[in-house]
Amino acid sequence: MTTTVQDAITAKLERTFDILDADQDGYLDWADHQKLAERYITAYKLQKNDRRARALQAFLQTQWLELLRHAGVQGDKLTKAEYVTAGRLASIDTSRLNLADGAGHVIFDVIDVNQDNEINKDEFVRFLKDVWHSDAPDAMDVFAQLDSDGDGSISRMEFVRAVREYYLSGNADAPGSLFFGNA
Repeated sequence: MTTTVQDAITAKLERTFDILDADQDGYLDWADHQKLAERYITAYKLQKNDRRARALQAFLQTQWLELLRHAGVQGDKLTKAEYVTAGRLASIDTSRLNLADGAGHVIFDVIDVNQDNEINKDEFVRFLKDVWHSDAPDAMDVFAQLDSDGDGSISRMEFVRAVREYYLSGNADAPGSLFFGNA
């Protein structure tokens, strides 16, 4: 009997699907992506016309359209398997959207509340708790791993690198693989 070990990227994308499936119907659609934007907007008390809110919504809409394009589906819903396939393809195809880098910059702009171009520990915990609904008891361990230069904060480049690692690294132990908290 052989056992198939699930690769890290599939595991991360499946976990992301489960978190994004707001209505728990087993599909992702545009409404689920809109709910993610609303979680950010609510958590950070952004006005709908705030440039960070608009950038986040525009990014998520483009991301959604790219996922649909890469899934090759006729409808406007994705199953978990379709999302995983589309997520893998959209992450490596930068012809229309650089998913990993774009997500990193857009999210960074929202969660860097004091706009000092760094994410401190409180901002990081708030991001995991209020947006991704992760209790993240290991948040400070993850924070320390993402703070690769050890200066006590996550710079924009450390943050973008972590998001890139989340989408592209097959190493489950890489710091970016824990970006949205542990499963």
